[in-house]
Amino acid sequence: MGAVLFGMVACLALAGGVGVIASRQPVYSALSLLVVLGSLAVDYLLLDAPFIAVLQVIIYAGAIVVLFVFIHMLLHAHSGEDPQVRPVLPAGVGGALCGAFGLTVLAVVIHATGVPAPIGARFGAVEEIGRALFSGFLLPFEAASLVLLIGMIGAVALGKRLPPGVPGRPDGEER
Repeated sequence: MGAVLFGMVACLALAGGVGVIASRQPVYSALSLLVVLGSLAVDYLLLDAPFIAVLQVIIYAGAIVVLFVFIHMLLHAHSGEDPQVRPVLPAGVGGALCGAFGLTVLAVVIHATGVPAPIGARFGAVEEIGRALFSGFLLPFEAASLVLLIGMIGAVALGKRLPPGVPGRPDGEER
């Protein structure tokens, strides 16, 4: 049963990944990313790592997706982009991809057998995650926080309205 559920969740994650790169609207891409991150949280639950699953939902599915939407709102507030939504794929290609996805899910459900490989008893424990995060992965952890901070500052700087008459203001127009 676990292998079937894992296969279904993995197919959902793949479909969400395709949605992230195929969508022309950034908000729809962020929602597809939310599907991917949620399915990864279910995978962590299947691996008996509830703490990592909760971290996945809180940090990634919550904070990062909200950050993406916030930055999109700041950058595209007055961009004057065309609001029309055009399909990325023709209807026939989309139907063929949906059919292939359904056949993949069916194949996973039919051929899923066997017992998953055993994992360590301490896998996903808070102590082990803290020990790994603050010993071997301290530098990448801090680098990721700096990259996110720089991205937020850049989004605020790019989305900031300039007062009239400032040389950097496009077209010298007032808002």
